[in-house]
Amino acid sequence: MLTNLFDYLRMALYATLIVLVLILYQVWEKDHPPTALPTSTPTISNNYVPEVVEPKTTGAALQSGASATSSSAITTGKIIHVKTDTMDISIDTLGGNIKEVKLLHYDEELHSNTPYLLLNNATATRYIAESGLVSSIGPDTKQGQAIYTTDQTDFVLPSNQNEMQVALHWQNPEGVKITKVFTLKRNSYVIDVSYNILNQSNKLYDANLYFELLRTNTPPVNHHGFVNATYFGAAISSPEKRFQKIPFSDMTKSRLNQTITGGWAAMIQHYFVSAWVPDKNVPMQYFTNVTTDGLYTIGMMSSKVNVSPNETLQIPAKFYAGPAIAEDLESAAPGLKLTIDYGWFWFISAIIFWMMQKIYNVIGNWGWSIVIVTLIIKLLFYHLSAKSYRSMSAMKKLQPRLTMLKERYGDDKQKFTQATLELYKKEKVNPMSGCLPILVQIPVFIGLYWVLIESVQLRQAPWILWIQDLSTKDPYYVLPVLMGLSMFLSQRLNPPPPDPMQAKVMMLMPVIFTALFINFPAGLMLYWFVNNTLSFLQQWYIMRSMEKASNVKK
Repeated sequence: MLTNLFDYLRMALYATLIVLVLILYQVWEKDHPPTALPTSTPTISNNYVPEVVEPKTTGAALQSGASATSSSAITTGKIIHVKTDTMDISIDTLGGNIKEVKLLHYDEELHSNTPYLLLNNATATRYIAESGLVSSIGPDTKQGQAIYTTDQTDFVLPSNQNEMQVALHWQNPEGVKITKVFTLKRNSYVIDVSYNILNQSNKLYDANLYFELLRTNTPPVNHHGFVNATYFGAAISSPEKRFQKIPFSDMTKSRLNQTITGGWAAMIQHYFVSAWVPDKNVPMQYFTNVTTDGLYTIGMMSSKVNVSPNETLQIPAKFYAGPAIAEDLESAAPGLKLTIDYGWFWFISAIIFWMMQKIYNVIGNWGWSIVIVTLIIKLLFYHLSAKSYRSMSAMKKLQPRLTMLKERYGDDKQKFTQATLELYKKEKVNPMSGCLPILVQIPVFIGLYWVLIESVQLRQAPWILWIQDLSTKDPYYVLPVLMGLSMFLSQRLNPPPPDPMQAKVMMLMPVIFTALFINFPAGLMLYWFVNNTLSFLQQWYIMRSMEKASNVKK
């Protein structure tokens, strides 16, 4: 029976949407579980340095090895404080490692005025960036990292300058001098790190250059007791595969051992990224490691770097530590913007965010950007939706006649179906077209969901009045309730299913959706409410127009 087929199809589409919502909800719950604090404090490895294993044959890969000796305390040298307009950084003279990065344009919590702490050297949540030259004579050796010296311990980017340099120095008695230079620029989250090697000894100096990120498997926690993460783990890039996730669980099973030229290695968490980007022309051996202290490491190491007596060599690299903003990431390294994971419908997400960004640049409010983008989407699909609404309006008008046909033919389904088809053909009604609005909304809904989840620009972004953060739930649940009401009103315009049980299920849909959406981001609720409201107004207008046209004909 075609009428029942239409009703079943419509219910199937709603059920599909519910299943998708449940999947997204499970992802949300997985990414936002109750915080489980460590029951004990892990022991942190002191001065982890990759162990260099000399190749037995020409071109054999260098491998990372075990960590250096462990201690219950984290050993440091002097801490150098470096501040720009975007970052507040702590560099340890022990190894010249970056031990802390605060992002000055991002708060830990809404209106907290406390800069977001990305890298840190706390025992339970340690997350640091290391780099060095491993050689039998230093500066780094298998026994540990060297102590660098510096002229001062506090650096601040002057207001009349666009960049500054922080230079760390090391030399040995034989005359090998190493200068590790950090170059920081205004309005940037990229730190240029270069090694300047001056060999004034009478022997060849050789060393292996390495860069690595080390952190505990402790996702960042906010003060609401939820873990802020989508994908939390490491990733690498190569010309052959621009983005490859390396989950911490994979690190515990096997070590990465891959030679890459022109790639990068990153640690990813919700909204923020850190990445080492070596010279694109230098082959690097990428590795992972998990120490007994619970430090997960992603990094890379070069083959031997040779500097003859009385020669100099400069080795450049980049380090990114900041928000996951596509243009900033792409300028730091090709493919680094892929760390922003928009999920299944990434192409739709990219278009939606592009539109939202352009609108935000004009009006300066992400909430109104969502409203306007929703309006644009409705306009783009206006004619498609109009055709569907006309079909549904015609179906609703035919309900009394369909009821009469059902009463006339009773249990003779074949005759009833034939009569129904003839009626549809005579009135030029296609019941299947009423399902199109639902089909159109599903990928747009999922695409916008991932935009709201992944886009750091929407983090702590206000709309109006009580909505001060579009990336979190409505604190008073106003938008979910309005979304449910708008869905209920839209359903009232549709023809009810002839089956009483189906009719009851359809009436429960707004309640079910409201319950499922109750803790979803306010920005998503705003989209769904505006979309439903516009759909209701469009359908009401079409139904009214059809009634007027019908009255005129009479």
